[in-house]
Amino acid sequence: MAIKVEKIIVNQYKKPKLNSPILIGGLPGIGNIGKIAAEYLIEKLKMQKMIDIFSQYLPPQVFIGDDSTTFLVRNSLYYKKFPGKKDLMILVGDFQGTTQEGQYEMSYNVLEIARKYSVSMVYTLGGYSIGKIIESPRILGAVTSVDLKQSLIDNGVVFPKGEPGGGIVGSAGVMLGLAKELFSMKGACLMGETSGYFADPKGAREMLKVLCSILGIEIDLTDIEERSKQIEQITEKMQEEVQGKNQPKEDLGYFR
Repeated sequence: MAIKVEKIIVNQYKKPKLNSPILIGGLPGIGNIGKIAAEYLIEKLKMQKMIDIFSQYLPPQVFIGDDSTTFLVRNSLYYKKFPGKKDLMILVGDFQGTTQEGQYEMSYNVLEIARKYSVSMVYTLGGYSIGKIIESPRILGAVTSVDLKQSLIDNGVVFPKGEPGGGIVGSAGVMLGLAKELFSMKGACLMGETSGYFADPKGAREMLKVLCSILGIEIDLTDIEERSKQIEQITEKMQEEVQGKNQPKEDLGYFR
């Protein structure tokens, strides 16, 4: 008997009752800023997994754990209840959809789940590559409606004219666009400046500061501060090595 495998399979483990939750999307991307920030929030807030999403639109592979057991790549939704406040849902994952069709269908699928929980606001997280290492990364914003700008500005988000050029590519953009056009949900994309050369905990740290301010929560940033310092030390050493190679060599003509 032939069994049809669906393109997207949702495994739901918990069905919590949530109060007008805020949805944050932090999938891998430029500098992995969104992924690092979202996973850090999940860890520090001790959030609980509610859903795993498996799909043909993700790469055909498994990861191998420290105990040599395999697990299929996936995206997952976590939740946290805040008594007397809006609750929180966070989307994280191993990959974004690998095709244009996959980007749209997986984003649509997540927003359908969000609608069932009466999500009140969608934030997507991403990186903004500037091609160089920067000391103080900014967090840039884009919104589904102008009335959302001022509250984000008040929490440290900047809206420079013409940036980012070319719009927002990938899940962070598609999910925001679908939320506005097809689900009538308010939303914003937060983009952390990054060189784009490597996973960037410094950009993620700045993203977390802004996010915590927006959400009105406090978390311990000590661990990500330490990771940021380690990256800074590595990049400083790389810059010193490059500068050393570019310096003119001494005239060793007297060795004749």
